Amino acid sequence: MIKNLIGELVGIRYPLIQAPMNWVSGAELAAAVSNAGGLGTLGPNAGTQAITEDVELTGERLREQIKKVRSLTRKPFAVNIPIGVGEGLKYSKRCVEVVIEEAVPVVITSVGGPNVYTKVLHDGGIKVFHAVSTPKHAKKAEEVGVDAVVCEGYEAGGHKGFTELTTLILTPMVADAVKLPVITGGGIGDARGVLAALALGADAVYMGTRFMATKESESHQKVKDAIVRAKDACTVSVPKDFMLARDLSNIFTNQYLEMRKSGASAEALRAFLAKHSKFSAQHLGDVENAELHCGQVAGLIDSAPGAADVISGIIQNISSVVEEAKRKLAAFQA
Repeated sequence: MIKNLIGELVGIRYPLIQAPMNWVSGAELAAAVSNAGGLGTLGPNAGTQAITEDVELTGERLREQIKKVRSLTRKPFAVNIPIGVGEGLKYSKRCVEVVIEEAVPVVITSVGGPNVYTKVLHDGGIKVFHAVSTPKHAKKAEEVGVDAVVCEGYEAGGHKGFTELTTLILTPMVADAVKLPVITGGGIGDARGVLAALALGADAVYMGTRFMATKESESHQKVKDAIVRAKDACTVSVPKDFMLARDLSNIFTNQYLEMRKSGASAEALRAFLAKHSKFSAQHLGDVENAELHCGQVAGLIDSAPGAADVISGIIQNISSVVEEAKRKLAAFQA
């Protein structure tokens, strides 16, 4: 087997990482990806059917999902922990305690500084991947001592920073800035995207939306159907008071963006978001009137197979994509 930095670091066969997707990426999806040779990841609200503000319940829900993953696979897997600020830290702190108690192999930290939990996770024997949105953030994460950085381009679904760097630009910038392994995502859903990411300097790829439309995803069936139906310019960037989000275009996004354009107050916008939350889309299936995080790669997705089929399809097609690239590159050779 050809060696790969990420594969050797965490013990996976293929440098394919399933990105966390909040409500969507539960134990079944994480285990299916890991069993197929990638690295499955539990989202921060994995397996839950209701929102809670109870810190202890948040931790125990996570523990239940970790145990469920272990009942479905013996392969390595990851847990995403959004760090947060202020009151949000109490949730991430409890989740960190749980992953250490459960000896989770890998934690992907995001939405916060890498200095908050890296040391305590390392002390607990856990590898740390930290999500960044600029080369500057990547260098800071490297200085703190994380094991790898994850960068997601502007094409990616869900929440991200206000920078609008695309995967094509962000990936080589980060790869040039650090000596750590680089994991990249945003707009990747097939063998062509994987090869492009590796050519840009990434050591592994990070895919969310492609795995959202799989049998094991906990998204409502209407969500999966909406992604499969989506074509070309099917998503929109949605500015919020704390970061950008990329959502599937629908009635909700049209109304929200019109509210911003007309000068609606921050309070009114927050109330609108709360009333039409992503929970309503992902679990209740309201794909038109609620927020549905989704990456631009949805325009390339035309089916919702099993997660293992997604991975095997990529692996089977890599060789032909490489050969086609070689054929085209021949034109540049003297």
